[in-house]
Amino acid sequence: MKWYAGSDHAGLALKRHLVAALRELGDDVVDVGTTDEASVDYPEFGAEVARRVAADPHARGLVVCGSGIGISIAANKVPGARCALVHDSFTAEMARAHNDANIIALGSRVVGLGVAEHALSTFRNSAFEGGRHQRRVDLLSALDKTKGV
Repeated sequence: MKWYAGSDHAGLALKRHLVAALRELGDDVVDVGTTDEASVDYPEFGAEVARRVAADPHARGLVVCGSGIGISIAANKVPGARCALVHDSFTAEMARAHNDANIIALGSRVVGLGVAEHALSTFRNSAFEGGRHQRRVDLLSALDKTKGV
């Protein structure tokens, strides 16, 4: 599976850990940054991951900041991105199964390594259910075209 990953300085350590876990599973991960602990602006990295995922419909994205909130908001500004802030394996599964989320967001100051790993694994291995959820995902996609109006 192809992944794009990005974080700010607060999410760097967790992102590195999760990127390594994905690579151990044989996945191809492109890390778009950041690469050190110097303070950076999370919108740049969230948007870059989202642009790449939106352009590659078979790819998934991973974004991490301190809370996961800011970077997920940034990612969701990009048309075609459906970024879900998750806190555990249940929210990760529902993000894929019901919302066809293509990007997972995690907060490094909110979840520990084990919970984050399990959530990412669940997100990776869960499929979109379609059915009644497809209509709702189509409505979300329509918002991209109307800029939310």
